[in-house]
Amino acid sequence: MQVKFCGFTQLTDIHAATQLGVDAVGLVFYPPSPRAVTQAQAQALTAAVPAFVSVVALVVNMPAAELTQLANNVSFDIIQFHGDESPDECQQLASAVNKRWIKALRINAEQDTVDSVKAKIEAFAKAGASSILLDAYHQHKYGGTGASFDWDLIPKDSPLPIILAGGLDSDKVTDTLDLPIYAVDVSGGIESAKGKKDSAKMRAFMKAVKRDRWQNATLNVASLSI
Repeated sequence: MQVKFCGFTQLTDIHAATQLGVDAVGLVFYPPSPRAVTQAQAQALTAAVPAFVSVVALVVNMPAAELTQLANNVSFDIIQFHGDESPDECQQLASAVNKRWIKALRINAEQDTVDSVKAKIEAFAKAGASSILLDAYHQHKYGGTGASFDWDLIPKDSPLPIILAGGLDSDKVTDTLDLPIYAVDVSGGIESAKGKKDSAKMRAFMKAVKRDRWQNATLNVASLSI
């Protein structure tokens, strides 16, 4: 299970997350969000991210010229399209800045079915997405609501690796370990306030997700010391 912590605004939080072994950090480039950062802030934050930890740029309906400027000024690895972008729009925008990309789908339990979710994923897979992120639907917000959706709507045979988001914390994430997903994405569940991470919550989250790996590592170290 891969782990992405999203919505960083402070350098100390980046240091804490990467020391805990997070696989990816997300920066929000959507001004209405309370977790949004400027390009100048992002430059300082990304400079603190060590090699082999991915930096994900979350954008919402960002125009091509603005995305190009962002890519020219901020070092990031993957674009997370979190708005109303179509499959073709995602591919065109990502190709223009030569970046890999993922797409967030907001799942509406009143309208979506397993088949409809799978069909949407297939469309983005054909367009070139590297993964798909599933989040809860909200009528007026594009994400970061802290709400979850019905996990029974997650396809078991998805054409793309699935990243699960929405309402996760160190307790609830333990229920995801048997789901057909590749990674989890959390923001509010590891915060003391919006945009401000809580080191204890981050540690608890990582421990819950990586428990089996950590237990195996402990056993291996113990056997070596005998």
